Amino acid sequence: MKAGVVVPSLAALLSLAPALRAQEAVDLATVHRIKREAFENSKVMDHLFYLTDVNGPRLTGSPGYRAAADWSVRTLKSWGIGGARLEDWGAFGRGWAVTRFSAHLKEPAYAPLYGVPRAWSGGTRGPVSAPVIAAPLFTAAEIDREDDYDIPALTARIARFAREQKGRLSGRIVLIEPLPELTLPTGPAGERYDGGALQAIAASPEPQVPVAYEYPLKGLPEDPKKRAQLLETLPDEVGEEYYARWVKARDALYAFLREEGVVAVLSSDARGSGGIVFATLAGSWEPGGPTPPPVIALPPEQYGRLYRLADRKIPAVVELDVEVAFYDERPRGQNVIADLPGGRKKDEVVMLGAHLDSWHGGTGATDNAAGCAVVLEAMRILKTLGLRTDRTVRLALWDGEEQGLFGSRGYVRAHFGDPITQAKKPGHRLLSGYFNVDNGTGKIRGVYLEGNDMVRPIFEAWLAPFADLGASTLSIAATRDTDHVSFDGVGLPGFQFIQDPLDYSTRTHHSDLDVYDHVQAGDLMQASAILASFVYNAATRADMLPRKPQPPPLPRATP
Repeated sequence: MKAGVVVPSLAALLSLAPALRAQEAVDLATVHRIKREAFENSKVMDHLFYLTDVNGPRLTGSPGYRAAADWSVRTLKSWGIGGARLEDWGAFGRGWAVTRFSAHLKEPAYAPLYGVPRAWSGGTRGPVSAPVIAAPLFTAAEIDREDDYDIPALTARIARFAREQKGRLSGRIVLIEPLPELTLPTGPAGERYDGGALQAIAASPEPQVPVAYEYPLKGLPEDPKKRAQLLETLPDEVGEEYYARWVKARDALYAFLREEGVVAVLSSDARGSGGIVFATLAGSWEPGGPTPPPVIALPPEQYGRLYRLADRKIPAVVELDVEVAFYDERPRGQNVIADLPGGRKKDEVVMLGAHLDSWHGGTGATDNAAGCAVVLEAMRILKTLGLRTDRTVRLALWDGEEQGLFGSRGYVRAHFGDPITQAKKPGHRLLSGYFNVDNGTGKIRGVYLEGNDMVRPIFEAWLAPFADLGASTLSIAATRDTDHVSFDGVGLPGFQFIQDPLDYSTRTHHSDLDVYDHVQAGDLMQASAILASFVYNAATRADMLPRKPQPPPLPRATP
């Protein structure tokens, strides 16, 4: 020890921690202005109304999506954001929409039926009546054992189904699922995170040895848990190979049903207990892809009645009238992009975004008009307050998220880099960060750090003014399945907010209840204030947000 050097005590060292955190400057006066505009002059529910009641649903490639995108551009321009535009992200395929639907049980007793045609399936060409037959692809026991990633087993099961059912299904309406086994709900339909739940989210996950893989993968581990773990860790580009195999198996099933002369297919999801219909896709959006017979999702209670009748050989006749439209004239997808130009660092960019597309059972309110409304509102707040930023602020409303993050992945490839080769575009070095909103209508409770420890003290400072509004949790964990993944996959700081789950997973996500009425206005106002503040802080910060190391290129398997 050198003479004259004073060694601080442990207490003194610990006392430095708050001071170190305080070094991240936060303009509290501006945050106050943002809060006041977000809470006292909110327009967020107006945005939601136009995205849902007026222009919803917004299935990728459909007239509803195009109308919502055009409305978003017009609205942004009306706020004085002159650079608002539609930007091509790449080829998608066919649009699709339901133009008329009705269903009725005619025998043994009349009852109206409610359902949702599955996307990219066909129509009936007018009202048709046909007997119902139960021909489940899987038994209930097989579904419990089913492994979504075991494509060879699925292919073999479909081939066996075709052999067993050949000659039985012509002129029939087929019940393709087994009898739903409904359980009495005992938990809440929706929930807000309490302190214990947030503490669990904030806790670092148990360390795991990374699973090695090749691209494209030649095979998967035999253990289903290891298989699932592997697929969870893979980039979406690798998962596409397995999706393509799944599509091939699915198309073989629908080709058989068409060849057999099946009138329609009925399905259900036991999660819909209480009359809820969960419906996504059946057919293919790719140009030239096969069109299945009409595939209708019913609530499990109505489906169960039809199944029990068919199972007991009591004749049941259903009338269907399904009219759908395919749209081939605009096969390329488009994102909504808008800029608030920056000042002395205008070439550097901070992005905020949400996906604009939705499924079609409801009007796509919690998934994800809520996120889009928050993003639009944050942009409106920044523009209305005339806040000057050093960096350019860029809004993105993404297309094709539900089909595989298509819009954001296309944008990232065009502007920032390739997730397979990790080859960078010039814009890669200029993006400070991307903030995504896509977890329903619940209020923001914090941020997933995506494994980036370096942003923790920064986000702690940024969240501090919102702690009394319930937002203070930081989780080192990564969350997947939404558009920030496209940025993270090329080494860019991309973040998703932690949100209260409410009834998102239990009732509204991809269901017919995903409508305006299930959105919480106060939560969207809180989220708008936090997002606007985060974007402002990132756009005025002296340095860009710190980055994790660049991911390695994905090794390709040798032939």
